[in-house]
Amino acid sequence: MTQLEVARSGRVSAEMERVAHAESEEAAEVRKRIRDGLLVVPANRNHEGLSPVGIGLGLRTKVNANIGTSPPRCSVEAELEKLRAALDARADTVMDLSIGGDLDEVRRAIMEHCSVPLGTVPIYQAAIESGGPDAMSIESYLDVFEKHAEDGVDFATVHAGVTREAVPLLEKRVMGVVSRGGAFLIKWMMKHGKENFLYEHFDSILDIAREHDVTLSLGDGLRPGCIADATDEAQIHELKTLGELARRARERGVQVMIEGPGHIPLHQIEQNVRLEKEYCDRAPFYVLGPLPTDVGCGYDHIVGAIGGALAALAGADFLCYLTPKEHIGLPDAADVREGVVVTRIAAHIGDVAKGIKGARELDRQMSEARGNRDWQGMLEFALDPVRFGMLLQSEERGDQCSMCGEYCAIKVFRDAVDK
Repeated sequence: MTQLEVARSGRVSAEMERVAHAESEEAAEVRKRIRDGLLVVPANRNHEGLSPVGIGLGLRTKVNANIGTSPPRCSVEAELEKLRAALDARADTVMDLSIGGDLDEVRRAIMEHCSVPLGTVPIYQAAIESGGPDAMSIESYLDVFEKHAEDGVDFATVHAGVTREAVPLLEKRVMGVVSRGGAFLIKWMMKHGKENFLYEHFDSILDIAREHDVTLSLGDGLRPGCIADATDEAQIHELKTLGELARRARERGVQVMIEGPGHIPLHQIEQNVRLEKEYCDRAPFYVLGPLPTDVGCGYDHIVGAIGGALAALAGADFLCYLTPKEHIGLPDAADVREGVVVTRIAAHIGDVAKGIKGARELDRQMSEARGNRDWQGMLEFALDPVRFGMLLQSEERGDQCSMCGEYCAIKVFRDAVDK
């Protein structure tokens, strides 16, 4: 049985218990939210050593780190180094987006060392092994998807919402399609003059997902790649289709979440979250950033954190990180670490604002440590204690810092009050 089917039966699984404990929630409440499609626990029964994570309503906003090879850079050891960096920085999940080298070898190596939920995008391997996007078939795709599921992949991006009806809506766009999976499928549809085979054969995908309890992450293949294309007809058309597919997945007992943009100006972020919750029956929302400007090259992890904090406040449940290398090239382990930390800060800001349990308490503990000039306490409560510790190495850990010295405002105030 899938986690959704267990929840519908009225029982609480071991994974639900662990999520409830980690989130300071009642296990019965976690079960109800899974039953209602408001929360997912990606936990493939084939993933050994998995620490389950809950994503959805009322829980801490989660952060995903993307890793993976490219055709010119396909070292398994380099990907394992990125995985270690992501886990050390406390990413909640990891996705393998590899498109270079032996894809099975890379995925299985990552899986062997990955204690958090692992996601993939099966259409990448299907296209590569078929000889190109236009040579794919539903059979080749299902073969790859089943292989990923059998290997223990916990959640998979499926671009089933990219339909022929939406393609003419892309004509007004500045950048067209920036999703690799979305572009693959549009090329296939144009070559064959047929409907997206993922949409037409969605039930076959559900069969495999249900058998292994793979959570479907319905991909936004028509997401905007620049703010000029944000919240346009094509994007909304796909979102409505994803809502339809999400309902079909739940009916079959398959857990589902929805992927979202992308490049969205700041004033449209709340609207985008609201539309997803409306069209997709409040399914967990997984957003890339979002990025509220296109000109932050080299700092897109910070741009994404600005958008991500607002998205989390508005109700987004899951933030996909960006690194300083976004729009530039393949990130290395240091980029991965920085991307995770910056996105965790964004998620925490959102959690503080929407009142997630424990979020404000962490800030209070940090404030008390600062008030007492308790450097060890500050180190303990920092979201990135490694970075904080490095910066402290050149400082004296007395009751004042090198910025103000004896004129420390907190010290002056407390001395005055004490006297």
